[in-house]
Amino acid sequence: MNNQRNEAHRFSILVVDDEPANIDILLGILGPYYNVKVAPSGTIALKITQQFTPDLILLDIMMPGMDGFEVCKKLKANEALSHIPVIFVTALTQGEDEEKGFKLGAVDYITKPVSPSITLARVKTHISLAHQMRMAENLVAARTKELSKSQQSAISMLAAAGHYNDTDTGHHIWRMAAYSQCLALAHGWPFEKACLLAQAAPMHDTGKIGIADAILKAPRRLSLSEMEVMRSHAEIGHRILSQCDTPLFNLAAEIALCHHEKWDGTGYPRGLREEAIPESARIVAIADVFDALTMKRPYKKAWADDDAFDHLKRGSGQHFDPVLVDCFLSIKEEVLETKRYWNQLEAEGKMASVSDLLPQVLFPSA
Repeated sequence: MNNQRNEAHRFSILVVDDEPANIDILLGILGPYYNVKVAPSGTIALKITQQFTPDLILLDIMMPGMDGFEVCKKLKANEALSHIPVIFVTALTQGEDEEKGFKLGAVDYITKPVSPSITLARVKTHISLAHQMRMAENLVAARTKELSKSQQSAISMLAAAGHYNDTDTGHHIWRMAAYSQCLALAHGWPFEKACLLAQAAPMHDTGKIGIADAILKAPRRLSLSEMEVMRSHAEIGHRILSQCDTPLFNLAAEIALCHHEKWDGTGYPRGLREEAIPESARIVAIADVFDALTMKRPYKKAWADDDAFDHLKRGSGQHFDPVLVDCFLSIKEEVLETKRYWNQLEAEGKMASVSDLLPQVLFPSA
C-alpha cells in the first residue's frame, strides 16, 4: 500500500454515482491513496471535467437522466478527455452490457458490491498503464520535435551550401520558397504537400557546392565548356539530396535536378518538355526566376515588379508552364505582399531559416 500512498499526490480519481452510499464506500476505499472528487450525476461529471482532468474515472451505469454509457460516449468524443481511462462500476452483469461498455472505450468493469482489494488493484493498474502511455507519448513527441529541428537544420545548411560562394543572394532562397508555396496552394496543392515544397525549394541549388570557384565566380561570360560544368550543378544536387530517402529529400532532389528544364524542351539537364517536367520543378522555376529578376545584384539593377511579371508572361509556353504562369499572375497581390515581408526582414538584418518560412509564407504580413 505504500506505493499507492506515494501516488496520492500524483493521481486523482473522479467517482460518478447517484447513490450517496456507493460514493461513501468508494471514498473510504480510495481516499487514503488518491485525490478523489465525486459527482452525483453524469451531467455534473461532465461539468467537472471541464474544470478538472482526473487521471481515472469510476463511472456508474444505472443513473437517472444521463446514464453511464452516454457519459462515457461524450467523454471519448472529447479530444481533451478521451485519454482518461474509464472503469464502469455497476451491478449489471450481462455480457452485452460489458461489450457495449468496451465498445464505447471503457477499460474495465468492477461489479457491485465492490471489493476493496479488487478496486484498489484495478484502479492502480489502469492509472499506471495510462501514466506509462502518457510518458511514452511525451517521449515520442519530444523525439519528433528533435527530429524536426534536425531536419530544419539540415535544410538550412544544404540551402546555405548551395549559395556559400554567392554573398549577394540575401534571403533569396527563403523568398523564392515562399513564392513557391503561394503558387502551389493557389494551384490546388494540399496544404501539407505545399509546406513540403516550401521546405524542399531552398535546396534547389545545393549542387553548386560542386562547382569550382573559377567558374562560379567568373566575372565574365562563361565559355561553352564552362557552361557545361555549371549546368552539372543540377545533377550534382540531385545526387547529394538523393542520399536521404524521405518524402522531403526526394522532392528536393527532384527539384534540384529539374528546375532548369523548360516547357518547350530547351532546358537542361535532360531536355524534358511540358508535363514530363515534375510540377514541383515547374513551380520552383517560376518562383526562382521572378525572385532573381526583382533582386539587385552587382551586375544588374532590380527589375520592377511589373516588368518581372511581364517577363514570366512572355516566357509562358516556352520557358514556363502556361497554366502555372496564369496562376502566378492571378495571385499577384499575395506574391507582392510576401515579397514585402521578406524584404523587410532582410532590411532589418534578421537571419532567416526554414523554421521562419512555413508560418510566414501563409501569413506574410504577420
